[in-house]
Amino acid sequence: MLILLPPSEGKADTGTGRPLDLAKLSLPELNPAREEVLAALVALCAGPDEATARAALGLSEGQQHELRRNARLPRVAAAPAARIYTGVLYEALDLPSLPPEATRAARRSVLISSGLWGAVRLTDRIPPYRCPVGAKLPGPGALGAYWRRVLGPVLTAAAGNRPVLDLRSGAYAAMWAPRGEVAERTVTVRVLHEREVDGVPVRSVVSHFNKATKGRLVRDLLLAGARPRTADDLIGALRDLKHTVVEQPAAVGRPRQVDLVVTQL
Repeated sequence: MLILLPPSEGKADTGTGRPLDLAKLSLPELNPAREEVLAALVALCAGPDEATARAALGLSEGQQHELRRNARLPRVAAAPAARIYTGVLYEALDLPSLPPEATRAARRSVLISSGLWGAVRLTDRIPPYRCPVGAKLPGPGALGAYWRRVLGPVLTAAAGNRPVLDLRSGAYAAMWAPRGEVAERTVTVRVLHEREVDGVPVRSVVSHFNKATKGRLVRDLLLAGARPRTADDLIGALRDLKHTVVEQPAAVGRPRQVDLVVTQL
């Protein structure tokens, strides 16, 4: 299967080795677009209008270090994406503790969406950066719209004939919306928290803690060695792992939608 994850706002402060080499990133078809976005980001952050650059990237006055690092990204030490992304989802996924077979499966299966890179694999060496998909850069413009024009054929090819577990949300999910036959093999997940209120079960959408739940979900699938061939197999694998899954109606040619119901966050 193909597993689509969002990036994390939290990232490692430094890389651990040689700088970025775009030619060695996965999905090389994206490199012309990556080059354009990277050049625009570096120019913005190296320019004289610091206030405009901070506003474009959602940075505060106390985050000048991120602005300065962006300005020299091509020379910043890089590290595997698995080490760069350090937010709640990745803490719950806990990649370093996976056994070898599960680690190999993660490297084959996981793609991480990115406002700067489009999408990367866990093994791709990238520098720490700040470039949310909601940013608008001189040249490329709004990054969400920019990547929508680029990612379709590349991610469709990456999916192949495999089921897709799409755990992105918000603007990252909008970067690529599977269509047609690929969409029918795609499963999206919403996390609901169930609790009792006056003796009645009540379910509500989880915001922050949904990231941790999704990280644990991927970890469970990797540890179980799940290899679903269809969307039905994928949903069945989640249930086999004792997750409470409620499927919602979906239109023909659209992704399958499931609610993952949890009682503890």
